[in-house]
Amino acid sequence: MKPNVLILRAPGVNCNNETAYAFEQAGAVAEQIHINRLLEQPRLLDQFQVLCFPGGFSYGDDIAAGRILANQIRHHLNGAIADFIAADKLILGVCNGFQILIKSGILLADDAAGVPATLDWNESGIFHDNWVRLHVAGDKCVFLQGITSMYLPVAHAEGRFITRDAATFDTLETNGQLVLRYEPADNPNGAEGNVAGVCDVTGRVFGLMPHPERHIVTTQHPHWTRLDNRDPDSRGDGFAVFQNAVGYWL
Repeated sequence: MKPNVLILRAPGVNCNNETAYAFEQAGAVAEQIHINRLLEQPRLLDQFQVLCFPGGFSYGDDIAAGRILANQIRHHLNGAIADFIAADKLILGVCNGFQILIKSGILLADDAAGVPATLDWNESGIFHDNWVRLHVAGDKCVFLQGITSMYLPVAHAEGRFITRDAATFDTLETNGQLVLRYEPADNPNGAEGNVAGVCDVTGRVFGLMPHPERHIVTTQHPHWTRLDNRDPDSRGDGFAVFQNAVGYWL
């Protein structure tokens, strides 16, 4: 059976079609559902094995990137999503989706001291749209199994991962949750520890700032004609992320 993937749509989200296509190419059945429908029927989640928050600018990134949609989830869908995670299902957040996972508390739960980490404005203070080299740290994350490095595009203004304090960073690192790092020379936003992606303690909830759905075929590489492998039908670095999500269920 092909796993069913829910791609969550909301005003301002603009990477939903590419993300659905990537999951479908990996062998899943992807359905795009608007946040209003899910708010009306939270148990729709029961029909799916993977939940994905795609990239874009949900609600225009008013207040802060991902904040409004994160608040909707925190106040109205918290129980349904907790049940979803407890059922050993997968959640992926890409770029704005990562911001939503962080600010809703789905990815890193609040504790007595408050929010453990956030995604702040890029150190440069400007929007970055370029390609970056990444390496995978550890083997905890389901979505990154078998991957050691990737070359993916980034496109964000608020992607700088920072923790509440040094102790929190050390705890996340010790737990193996800081699973994706920019190569130091390619850190586009000044993220603490060059962190580009984080998973939860189970390894089944994963958020990352780079866009794997924008590099699922070789021809999406900015220099693909100069590569040793120029086959236009070969897969790009980001495709394995979606293959791993599908493979988890097969």
